[in-house]
Amino acid sequence: MPSANGTVQSLPEHVRVCIAGTGFSGIGMAIRLKQDGIHDFVLLERAGDVGGTWRDNSYPGCACDVPSHLYSFSFEPNPDWSRTFSPQPEIWDYLRRTADKYGVTPHVRYRQELLEAAWDADAEVWRIETSNGSLTADILVSGVGGLSEPKLPAIPGIESFEGAAFHSAQWDHDYELEGKRVAVIGTGASAIQLIPAIAPEVREVLVFQRTPIWCLPKLDAPLGGRARAILRRVPGAMLAARWISQVLVELTFVLVAHFAGTFPFLPARGEAEARKLLQDVADPDVRDRLTPRYRLGCKRPSFSNEYIRAFNRDDVHLVTAPIEAITPQGIRTADGVEHEVDVLVLATGFKVFDKGNMPPFPVRGAGALDLAQWWDENRQQAYEGVSVPGFPNWFSILGPYGFNGQSYFGLIETQMRHIVRCLERARRRGATRIEITPEANRRYFESVLARRGNQVFFRGSCANANSYYFDAHGDVPFRPSLSLEAAWRSARFDLDDYAFA
Repeated sequence: MPSANGTVQSLPEHVRVCIAGTGFSGIGMAIRLKQDGIHDFVLLERAGDVGGTWRDNSYPGCACDVPSHLYSFSFEPNPDWSRTFSPQPEIWDYLRRTADKYGVTPHVRYRQELLEAAWDADAEVWRIETSNGSLTADILVSGVGGLSEPKLPAIPGIESFEGAAFHSAQWDHDYELEGKRVAVIGTGASAIQLIPAIAPEVREVLVFQRTPIWCLPKLDAPLGGRARAILRRVPGAMLAARWISQVLVELTFVLVAHFAGTFPFLPARGEAEARKLLQDVADPDVRDRLTPRYRLGCKRPSFSNEYIRAFNRDDVHLVTAPIEAITPQGIRTADGVEHEVDVLVLATGFKVFDKGNMPPFPVRGAGALDLAQWWDENRQQAYEGVSVPGFPNWFSILGPYGFNGQSYFGLIETQMRHIVRCLERARRRGATRIEITPEANRRYFESVLARRGNQVFFRGSCANANSYYFDAHGDVPFRPSLSLEAAWRSARFDLDDYAFA
């Protein structure tokens, strides 16, 4: 196990490839580069250890909501997960072990937050400024995920609160929750996990809900020694577990979200299962307020066997009146009630599709073209979710219309394959500049827009969901395709869609 490095590390003057971030995207891209014979690269990490989302999110109950055997690299399966949905410490441990095993950690530069990147057309390099230095790179890869920048709520008076307050992704483990009155603002994936985890130890939990969320049963179970032995020793067992998990994810989100028009029974079936869980809530008023008024798929569904039942506890209360302000002692809602609390837990999500957050640092391409501004003026778009015209030698793991909602690992491996194909052609041709053509980008963007009429997002009821999936343009920059199609395209897209010079 590699140890965390809390010191600032010096930067090389120049590298072939610079990767931003050391979550699974950055680590995966680094491994793929090494497999392709590219060893002149660095990963820039703002913290003192690798890990990204799974390092930062350590709140009580934090766990994967994708089956464990799919939440891993296909080339590095893990037969030793303790559960079918593994907890955060195991996932972070897997990431660090994988980075160490494949020789990635020596390439990491800790305490080096990427602040700005600008393309130098004369030198044909990216000039990169960090929090503690600078360097140049031939290629820049953004491996900064969408769950890297916590989104704090803009609630009047929040700075006046006299108790403890922290975002779920910045959990204060030094603060003792026992016996406290805790307000949880938000009912997304983090809240659904942490509320049942903290309820037994605190005095009271007040859950402030703006929009209810569809909560599906979680097929979670411990994986004992016998199960793990089978996965480790029986030929094909790991692959079978991975494919079964893939089918589950495709059925519960990918098909539901992107093929709602073709398979309307799928969201209906999922909602029926969620309503069965809701029947466990004894109070009919609470049950009604926990029931969404939008179709399954408008927001990412969550999976839990404990969240809905937590509202049967005498010390867990659902508050649906809008928050008017935060006061020194608590939260005042629009009905005039002031709820006194000791702790504010802000389970308010992340700046996923917010302007300037993909990635969360300025990127200036050819002619000082600003990426955030270009997306603001032209709508978020990227060829296959990887490349943007006007930004030579820049690639993204999580660009617009790259992710379809599958396991994040499917996305990472798909985009890694795409990027390396580009680098290999450049190497064969002796090219120093790789840029997607405007025509290819336009063709791809038009193709995804043409298919979105089949998505649940544009079929009526999602206006009631307050979903972060929608950007400022009213678009949902998700790829409307099956995971197999995305993987197939990454291996077969026409390389002539790029200009190599």
